[in-house]
Amino acid sequence: MSTTGPSLISSLSIFTPASEYTISELIRKAKTTTCQLDPLPTTLVKACLPAISPMITDIINSSLTSGIVPTSLKLAAITPILKKPGTDPADLNHYRPISNLPFISKTLERVVAAQLQSHLDTNNLHEPFQSGFRQKHSTETALVKITNDLLRAADSGLLTILILLDLSAAFDTISHPLLLDRLAGIGITGVALSWFSSYLTDRQQFVKLGNHKSQESAISLGVPQGSVLGPLLFIIYLLPLGKILRHHEVNFHCYADDTQVYISSKPTTALPPTSLTTCLEDIRSWMNRNLLKLGSNGNGSKTEALLIGSKSTLTNSHITPASNIIIDGFPIPFSAQVKSLGVILDGSLSFAPHIKNITRTAFFHLRNISRLRSSLSQPSTEILVHSFVTFRIDYCNAILTGLPIKLLNRLQIIQNSAARIITRTNSSDHIIPILTQLHWLPVRYRIDYKNILLLYKAVHNLAPIYISDLLQEYTPSRTLRSSSVGLLTVPSYRPKTMGARAFSCSAPRLWNILPLHIRQSDSITTFKTQLKTHLFKLAFSL
Repeated sequence: MSTTGPSLISSLSIFTPASEYTISELIRKAKTTTCQLDPLPTTLVKACLPAISPMITDIINSSLTSGIVPTSLKLAAITPILKKPGTDPADLNHYRPISNLPFISKTLERVVAAQLQSHLDTNNLHEPFQSGFRQKHSTETALVKITNDLLRAADSGLLTILILLDLSAAFDTISHPLLLDRLAGIGITGVALSWFSSYLTDRQQFVKLGNHKSQESAISLGVPQGSVLGPLLFIIYLLPLGKILRHHEVNFHCYADDTQVYISSKPTTALPPTSLTTCLEDIRSWMNRNLLKLGSNGNGSKTEALLIGSKSTLTNSHITPASNIIIDGFPIPFSAQVKSLGVILDGSLSFAPHIKNITRTAFFHLRNISRLRSSLSQPSTEILVHSFVTFRIDYCNAILTGLPIKLLNRLQIIQNSAARIITRTNSSDHIIPILTQLHWLPVRYRIDYKNILLLYKAVHNLAPIYISDLLQEYTPSRTLRSSSVGLLTVPSYRPKTMGARAFSCSAPRLWNILPLHIRQSDSITTFKTQLKTHLFKLAFSL
């Protein structure tokens, strides 16, 4: 990264010692999980906190002020678990290594992470289009931004190539010297930089399976798995990637190591564009220099490509089933659909394959819950339904706005079935009283709720900037009463096309028809309550 000292508002040369109160609060809020490396169970630590918090605070502050991480806090216990039940346990590729670190180590990391995060925020060092491990950001905000761009491009008659890049074992191959250079480049100096150097060097790990334990081995690459700082250090390591993509004027969005690259062009343009090909080559070259591997079909990776546009544009495009994109010498064919951050995208963004997948999985779980229903209380059933079914209906549902009612009805049938199982009512009973009893918004209104809530957050600086940038305050051409009620501009789009479903079009439409007192809610808690009540009345004509 090219960031230099003079462009920084401030540097981070020393860590501020933490108060005993701060340490106690961090421990109280931490999960009550215990690592085999801990001398005391976490539950006992929390129970005895008034007595032992001064000692823990001294250990942490000693590390912060000296720039040295104790060796005992740099040892990890690795437990391999099968990725999927029923797979061959003799095949090591079927295992996922779970790394466990000492409790005090994670507490120390939380103190450092808070100060590192503050430094990044103060100096505006974050990659704007990196949504992983950041407050106010999520997979849903990332997908809202991506699909908004794709829908708007399709509305303009353009074709978009979307590439989901696969970084093979990215967290495990990071170069420590390069990471320290990155930290120095963003203003981490002095004792603080020495602390990170100590944190990364001389780390050890061992594997424990049942009663068997391997010898300890050194870790010379990667950010510590299972650590608090690891994800934050990883996105700092990837900061130069955004500069490469911007140089080639290619759109992109990252979520941790999931990088999505997309570029739009006219259907008559030769695809893929030269700028995309050159950009991918530069990315591959940069990753090789930084010990990262850009996956391709040659090594069994998950790198995929998808061509997106309106149905008519796709039909008339020059892309054939045999067309592909070359990455690192290997062809990446265009897929009929790809999975992006847990959502299945197809070429026309119909989301029909995604909804089909939700339906299949949700009904599988509903059948299992139904078999157990006679042995479950209603509260227990609700917990199971929300854990296995409802969250699938609601996951990233903001991007489903404007879909045909026939398609959304498939999700509504799932919700109806879940409601009947919880309340133990027959399929012949009318569903509206059941949903009203549970105080559940129907699927279509849940989608509207999510979009309006995201817009409220964007207006009040509670959402990523890339979401706020999609919105524009309405300014009338002449003085009108409407100019003072917080309306938003609805961008123009072609009737009955994909553009109407873009967040920048659909969310302002929903916002502008809200009652004024809801739009002017002074807190998000009040807004949520009033919005749900309003949508509940609309849904059930109360």
